[in-house]
Amino acid sequence: MLAKDLKPGGIVLYNDAPHIVESVNVQSPSARGGATLYKFRARNLVTKQKSDFACKGTDNLNEADFQRREISLMYSDGDQVHFLDQQDYNQYSIPSNDITDEMQYVTEDLTGMLALIYNEECVGLQLPSTVELKITECDPGVKGNSATSRNKPAKLETGLTIQVPE
Repeated sequence: MLAKDLKPGGIVLYNDAPHIVESVNVQSPSARGGATLYKFRARNLVTKQKSDFACKGTDNLNEADFQRREISLMYSDGDQVHFLDQQDYNQYSIPSNDITDEMQYVTEDLTGMLALIYNEECVGLQLPSTVELKITECDPGVKGNSATSRNKPAKLETGLTIQVPE
């Protein structure tokens, strides 16, 4: 895969470990004949450490040999979160502190959730681009100056608090 074709969310092999690309910064050359540089910020899927690396647009990056498997949430026991593979019914466990951000959007009936499998081990989650969550608690709007749009906090069923329009 060429470096110029790599987008956020792509998974490549860097330093013999799979990395998921979190951001891409394109730096155009200032002189004629200069090569466009692509600066990547990626997270190692095994060790969870962040890495920064730069490549020319024509450099070739190897795609990581891994699988994406559709899973569903089984249960959480405090230290581990357990998922069930929807195709062959294997169970995967991920430490709960590795996926605290993702768990704010996960419910028991969430569909489209994928497990990232590397060397027969689940190393991460990929959530769908949109999720539907119910609002469980929301304060009433306050009357007054409404010349500008205002927001108020709303608590979702997973415990996440977001800002919604009044």
